[in-house]
Amino acid sequence: MQQESPRLRLLRRLTEASGVPGNEDEVRAVMREELGTLAEFSTDGLGSLVCRLPGRVERPRIMLAGHMDEIGFMVTHITPEGYVKFQALGGWWDQVMLAQRVIVKTRKGDLPGIIGSRPPHILSLDDRKKMVEKRDMYIDVGAAGEAEAADVFGLRPGDPVIPESSFRLMANPRLAMAKAWDDRVGCALVVDVMRELAGDHPNTVYGVGTVQEEVGLRGARASVELVKPDVAFALEVAIAGDTPGIKPEEAQGRLGKGPSILVYDGSLIPNRRLRDLAIETAEADGIPYQFAAMAGGGTDAGAIQFHAGGVPSLVLGVPCRYIHSHTGIVHLDDYDNAVRLLVALVRRLDEPTVAGLTAWSDC
Repeated sequence: MQQESPRLRLLRRLTEASGVPGNEDEVRAVMREELGTLAEFSTDGLGSLVCRLPGRVERPRIMLAGHMDEIGFMVTHITPEGYVKFQALGGWWDQVMLAQRVIVKTRKGDLPGIIGSRPPHILSLDDRKKMVEKRDMYIDVGAAGEAEAADVFGLRPGDPVIPESSFRLMANPRLAMAKAWDDRVGCALVVDVMRELAGDHPNTVYGVGTVQEEVGLRGARASVELVKPDVAFALEVAIAGDTPGIKPEEAQGRLGKGPSILVYDGSLIPNRRLRDLAIETAEADGIPYQFAAMAGGGTDAGAIQFHAGGVPSLVLGVPCRYIHSHTGIVHLDDYDNAVRLLVALVRRLDEPTVAGLTAWSDC
């Protein structure tokens, strides 16, 4: 069996870790362990991990933010029959949820379950055409009743629930399937970029694993107060549009064609000069890139940009198929090129360059 590369091992460890909003402990531990003695660590009051990598000078400060949380669920109620009612954490489309395996993280350990569904044999023709809504769904953990679920299995309201989906390479070994690419790919980028830089940069880099992005960019609002950045990058997935039923104008990303530069989302219009610097850097270094635009949703950059009168911010993403479901697919070439682009960008962000990002000539 071929030995797994450090980069592949990192992606496996991060995607297989559990971390729905408010319960990112496992992901935080992996990031800290993988960075080892390379960075100086701190946390904020919400649990975001701040990893400081000194460079040749203290400022400018460059913030690389990847959110540690993944979409999932939370236990809200146990029925008398022992079934689990839940709250969705993050944006789930109801149609992708039924009959999927999950893991409930209880005080007594991991509890396997499945989101229940009715067999088609007993559905009327009208029912077969209807989408089951989240509010009508439940998780079956195999409990005989409420007492067994609570007392024997250890279930409590507030327990996190994660999709069950392991990391796996596909027949094309440059394609990888896993849960939680949104946004463990960003967390991995934080780690790998800091490893590549290893102090050789004209600034100070703060790699931040933020919490609770999927429920309102909450962690970024707190962690930016600790970092006080001069420039920020949100490291994310991008929606891959190279599957049947998606129009190019809906999602431009294609697997294997390079990282995406986001030109618009529901929370951010990026700093134009920082966008142009990313394009110029990619072209100068022969790094393939794509553009992305997303009318709905937002990223940590949308919260970070407001700090201290405004922070030039940009989102760089790795295209991913089937985000916000149990399993997504990414191309490892896109990930590698995202690392290359970020490393090259950070090394260009010296004090004069950063000052130029906000030198508005009409003021």
